Amino acid sequence: MSERETIDGTPVTEEQIAAWADEAEVGYDVTELKKRGRGRPGRGAEPSQVIALRITADELSALDARAEREGKSRSEVIREALASA
Repeated sequence: MSERETIDGTPVTEEQIAAWADEAEVGYDVTELKKRGRGRPGRGAEPSQVIALRITADELSALDARAEREGKSRSEVIREALASA
């Protein structure tokens, strides 16, 4: 697993993956799962849009370096940059 894989800025470890696999093998309560809803949580009143973005290799390296330094995802860094513009 890449060291850049994170959930809410926290790196995902092989131990966590093994724990999730063990949990899945035991089984889930379908009723509880249905209560959670589907998909990612909303980010506002309207649906989010997925976009393609072309950047150079240098820009991607800078983005990844900042995301790793701050413990964030690429998307979080880009959204914060847009919010501060």
